[in-house]
Amino acid sequence: MEEEIDTAFDWSDQYLLGYPAMDDTHREFVALVDGLLKADDASFPVALAAFAEHAVRHFDEEKALMDSGKAGEAFPARDCHVDEHEKVLESVRAVTDLVAAGDLETGRPLAQALKDWFPGHADHMDSALSHWLSRRNFGGAPVVLKRLNLRDVA
Repeated sequence: MEEEIDTAFDWSDQYLLGYPAMDDTHREFVALVDGLLKADDASFPVALAAFAEHAVRHFDEEKALMDSGKAGEAFPARDCHVDEHEKVLESVRAVTDLVAAGDLETGRPLAQALKDWFPGHADHMDSALSHWLSRRNFGGAPVVLKRLNLRDVA
């Protein structure tokens, strides 16, 4: 039996971290991955290029935030976080090259992998960064108000 792939990636308040700049960038990430999942063959290379551009900017912004502490006080999990971003970018670059050579089918699994990867990364790595930034900049943990998703309540 062939596995059915969900070709949508919708924003959920479950992804909110309480650091507005990161939350805004993550909304864009989700929208671009959703675009990849929904793209037809003709628009897939353009959607992939838009995602790749976003990912570089997104990860550079987070790296700058991790390095924004006082001298010698970078985000404690910086190296692990940056390494994970680099691995994603390596995959995006490799798939971009294959798609440019006409191999569109390799791009589809990348879109699904990004959709699968993001929630865990946001929950663990990005939430820790949000807490570190909030503690450093505001003296406490972020306050995050999330709308209840009634589909999750049963």
